[in-house]
Amino acid sequence: MVDLAFGPPVTVALTGASGAQYGLRLIDALVAADREVWVMVSKAALLVIATETESELPARPARLAEALTARSGARPGQVRCFGREEWMAPVASGSGAPTAMVICPCSTGTLSAVATGASNNLIERAADVALKERRQLILVPRETPLSAIHLEHMLALTRLGAVILPAAPGFYHQPRSVDDLVDFIVARILNQLGIEHRLMPRWGE
Repeated sequence: MVDLAFGPPVTVALTGASGAQYGLRLIDALVAADREVWVMVSKAALLVIATETESELPARPARLAEALTARSGARPGQVRCFGREEWMAPVASGSGAPTAMVICPCSTGTLSAVATGASNNLIERAADVALKERRQLILVPRETPLSAIHLEHMLALTRLGAVILPAAPGFYHQPRSVDDLVDFIVARILNQLGIEHRLMPRWGE
């Protein structure tokens, strides 16, 4: 059930691509924007988070929610987490899923599964629901170089209405830190979601 104390929920899924900082920062930004955040983290993503950041998040959904709440400064109940086979979670159904989902970072394996409708876990099923319900789905791949398979899957998803937003930060804002580069991508995601932020100015401001 959606908590009316917060803005409309956004589903955020972190998968096993490099770039865990993007997904974690996105959760922080959504919390700061007073949005409810529904989170799913794959097993591979937990390993990437432990490798790329100073955080080692627990796998169990309840403990993961507690850890992300403490990390982001969220209010009680603002962050909800679901397990990979929690098929009764609201994100698994068109009647319960939020209107927006972001997979950040998105591994090429997840990209492939979503493009082909595999739905072997809750992340893939939630993305499938977003597509079939014509809801907003943003995928943030972080891979290089890209093979023809990757590009074909991206094209297929774009034609289905998803947004492919590669984790490829610009430099025209003269970044001074890794955090500035991360914020560049998170700002682009928030722009797509129509959520106000102060991570960086829009072009021309």
